[in-house]
Amino acid sequence: MCLGIPGKVIEVNLAENWAVVETFGVRKKISITLVDEEITPGDYLMVHTGYAIGKIDLSDAETTLKLWEEILLAE
Repeated sequence: MCLGIPGKVIEVNLAENWAVVETFGVRKKISITLVDEEITPGDYLMVHTGYAIGKIDLSDAETTLKLWEEILLAE
């Protein structure tokens, strides 16, 4: 099972295949090696263990982040 969390792209370095994404105010540098689509700041990526596993649209990102927020608040 994959536990992916959406991250908003803040910065991209295509030469070194990494991006900085932000989720819940936390920024993290991740690998974008597995994504074969164009990535630009403002895009959302599904992130799993430091790797972007795919690009997702804003609606899916918002829905998923809302669910994560509900889970985190329930604990």
